[in-house]
Amino acid sequence: MSRVRDLQFLTGPDSGTIALGAAWLAPNPRNYGRGVHPDMVGFWIDVHPVDATERAATRAVLRAHALPQLHEWITQAIAADETWQLTDHQHYWRLTDGHLTHRDEA
Repeated sequence: MSRVRDLQFLTGPDSGTIALGAAWLAPNPRNYGRGVHPDMVGFWIDVHPVDATERAATRAVLRAHALPQLHEWITQAIAADETWQLTDHQHYWRLTDGHLTHRDEA
């Protein structure tokens, strides 16, 4: 958790099939010489809103499957080579009809 810069429980309408999102914000310069502030570098995690009727089932799937996968993704990212760590990444967990999938999307 020391490298997690932000953990948010998003509110508002649901996010479609996205249940959990994680991002790695790299220390790369984005705006012609302006780098990312060191306090911003790290992992950002968003728990997406879910329809109230699906909340209990979604919570169970997240605890059983998505959280261990998130832990593994963060562990691999910490051990990743410099090329990986100098690039922003996003990883989403999608839940569709009780089936959880996940993948890097950036």
